[in-house]
Amino acid sequence: MNLSNLQPAKGSVHNQNKRVGRGEGSGKGGTSTKGHKGAKSRSGYSRKIGFEGGQMPLQRRVPKFGFKNINRVEYDVINLEKLQSLVDSGVVKDTVDFALLVELGLTSKNSLVKVLGRGEIKAKLKVSAHKFSTSAKEAIEAAGGEIVTL
Repeated sequence: MNLSNLQPAKGSVHNQNKRVGRGEGSGKGGTSTKGHKGAKSRSGYSRKIGFEGGQMPLQRRVPKFGFKNINRVEYDVINLEKLQSLVDSGVVKDTVDFALLVELGLTSKNSLVKVLGRGEIKAKLKVSAHKFSTSAKEAIEAAGGEIVTL
């Protein structure tokens, strides 16, 4: 045994990969298998999503249109016909408030509720919501009910 034929114990070495960029004598030095020049040969290269080799990317070629209002307020909608069906099924007697609507799963506790006028209402109800359409307001008051804006 001498220094020229020393080997690690069998099974103790797992890494069989070529060590690139460790000098010309290794056969994998210089460009380190990355070719010559260009973005892919540079350190820190990562291709942008949607990159098309310098061609104008699709998301910039396609025309943009429309407008998204950042101040828009979203409401969960409940129509008069739904309120009437709750009365008919016996779930509601005389008052519909926000807590009841959350309990019934018609809205969530963080939402705003707007009552709209589709359908008709015959029952005399006290309805609490964040907003009412004009037709819903008139229909509820015509039926002898009362509205409460939260």
